[in-house]
This record gives sequence, structure tokens and C-alpha cells, in this order.
Amino acid sequence: MCKIMISVGEASGDLHGASIAAELKKIKPNIKLFGMGGKAMREAGVELSHDFADLDVMGFVEVIKNLPRFFRLRDELVEIMKKERPDVLLIIDYADFNMRLAKCAKQLGIPILSYIPPSAWAWRKGRAKSMAKLVNKIASIFPFEAEVYRKAGADVNFVGHPLLDIVKPSMNKEEAYQFFAASPDEPIILLLPGSRKQEITSLLPIMLESAEKILQENPSCQFFLPVASTISREMLQSILNSYKVKVHLTSGNIYDLMNIADTAIAASGTVTLEAAILGLPVVVVYKMSAITYFIGRLLVKIPHISLPNIVMEERMIPELLQDEVTAEKVAKEAMRLLKTNPYGQTVRTKLQLMKEKLGLSGAVRRVAEEVLIMANKK
Repeated sequence: MCKIMISVGEASGDLHGASIAAELKKIKPNIKLFGMGGKAMREAGVELSHDFADLDVMGFVEVIKNLPRFFRLRDELVEIMKKERPDVLLIIDYADFNMRLAKCAKQLGIPILSYIPPSAWAWRKGRAKSMAKLVNKIASIFPFEAEVYRKAGADVNFVGHPLLDIVKPSMNKEEAYQFFAASPDEPIILLLPGSRKQEITSLLPIMLESAEKILQENPSCQFFLPVASTISREMLQSILNSYKVKVHLTSGNIYDLMNIADTAIAASGTVTLEAAILGLPVVVVYKMSAITYFIGRLLVKIPHISLPNIVMEERMIPELLQDEVTAEKVAKEAMRLLKTNPYGQTVRTKLQLMKEKLGLSGAVRRVAEEVLIMANKK
């Protein structure tokens, strides 16, 4: 039996892992898939020995504090590797942890495929050479990323961006309005504070404050908040209760919700690219501890933090960082992005151009096929 071990450490990676798992099972129904992931991977048929729900730390200082826990987790996964002897270890994003896990796999002679590799094009560029020596193959999701790894000596393929396969509404707009009990005649604004508790506590209060200010200017706006699988509704509701704004909490069908929304306020991350693919402009907010942000600015050598802006190499959608993340500024930028404003229309046109730069669909299938090719070569 073909055995594939998959390791992801956050909600976005869980979706990518689930997509590949589903594709692998289509190609090879009797394949055994196991490892670390979340709800989406479990539903796709992956046997999870560990759920990443507790790994909700972010930032240099926060990660350092939790290092003992990360090392214990790595050691437990290595023991599973020794017992199961997978034909391939597929690591998806979650760079630092997965690189450590990959080193152990290499020592055990297990082939490694890195999908969504470390962002060496943005910071810590030496990681490209480290990855080139460590893994057998890299599946790159950006053309400029593939070039960086190719120059570092890696065996790399640009497979296109997987979100082109994943980010698709399942219903038409009329059905979506009915499903979410939303009015098509009033602006819909999404609040996307992230999938980690740390992001929620840091960003959601500011988003809700900005929502109150938006309602003062446009009382007809509707607010929706998709609940990440890693966050409890009780936690969200306890924060919502402190603000005078009605927010509809939703589960599932996030792409259908994005497809009928007018704009969004989002934590920096994959969700900004998901929204961009659907033509939904977002106000990107990013807020971390002062020391983490300071270290990050020293290391990161690119002018933008959001993926849509990085792909387009311009400040296409607004980004607010650290002290700029105020209710007043967030509300102002969100209102500018509404369809009724010329600026909002211009951004929507540019989002279509950005989508075209991400390559062709079919990335998930190409990665699944590459995994099986590696497994057969072993």
C-alpha cells in the first residue's frame, strides 16, 4: 500500500492538504494518508495523529516561548514516521516547523516534497539553499518564487496557484443571498480577523470599532464574519457583545459569501488572495507585538505584506500596519472600496489582472501526480 504523510500547521495549509488528499484518493483510492492537519484534512480522509488547533502562536517572541512544545510535537511525528515508513513526506507551508520535520525524514531516507515552500523571496533568503539541499522536490505556487529556488539549486516546478482550483463558489449569487439571508440591495462587508486566537484578540475589536463607524456613515451595511474551524463561536460572541454592531457569524461556504460581498477587512494572510481571486477588494490589517514587528521589518525585504500586492508589485489594495490599524483608518479605507466609489471599481479591474498572473488552474492535480511519481521511484 502506498503511504503518504502530510504535515500542515494552520488553517490555510489544512485546506491545501485536504485538496491534495482528495485528489490523491481520486487517482489512487486505496492510498493511506496520515499526519498532522485539521478538520478539512480529516474530512478528506487523512488519518490525523495530531490536530494543529493548539498551534495558534505567531511572531518571533511567541514562537520562542513555545519551542519546547514544538520540539515534543516534532519528536512525536518522527516516531510515527519511523513506525509507518511513508513513501513520501509532503510538507505544506508552516516553514520552520516543517523544515525541522523534513530534516528528520531525510535522515530516515524518506523522500520529501515541499509544497508552498518558505517565502525565501521575501525574507531569510538563505532558506532557499537550505531547502534545495533538504528536500527532493519543490512545488512552487508563484513564478518568481520558482526562479528563486531554481537559482538556489532546487529541483522545482511552478505548478500554478492552488487557490485557482479551490476558490470557486458552489452556488450562484441569488442562491448565496438566500443562503446567508443577506439583502442584495445593501452593502455586505466581511470581517476576516484570522484563524488564530492571537489574531482574533488583537484585530477583531478594531474591526468591530470600524464597523460601528461605517454604520454611522452608511447604516444599511451588513456585516458577516466566517468562523474559522480553529476558533470557537463562544469566544467570538464574547467579543461581539461589547460592540453595537450586528455581525452574522457563518460556517462554511466562505467563497459563496465572498462572491456576494462588496468589500472585506482582513488580517494579512492567504485569505486576502482568496478574496482577490473572487474579485473582492480588502483592507489588509497587520498588528503584532512591537518587538516581533521590529525584527520582521529588519528581515523582510519586500515593500508589501499582502499577497495580492506582492503579485502585482504595487499597492493595489490598502495595507494598514501596526499603529496605522485604527478604527478611523480602517473604516475610511473600507468605504473607499465599495462598488459605488471609483477607487473601488479601479481595484476590481486590477484584481482580474492579478488573477491572470497566478497561472493556470490544475495545480492540485499536478502536485498530487508529483507525489505519486516520487512514491513510485522510492
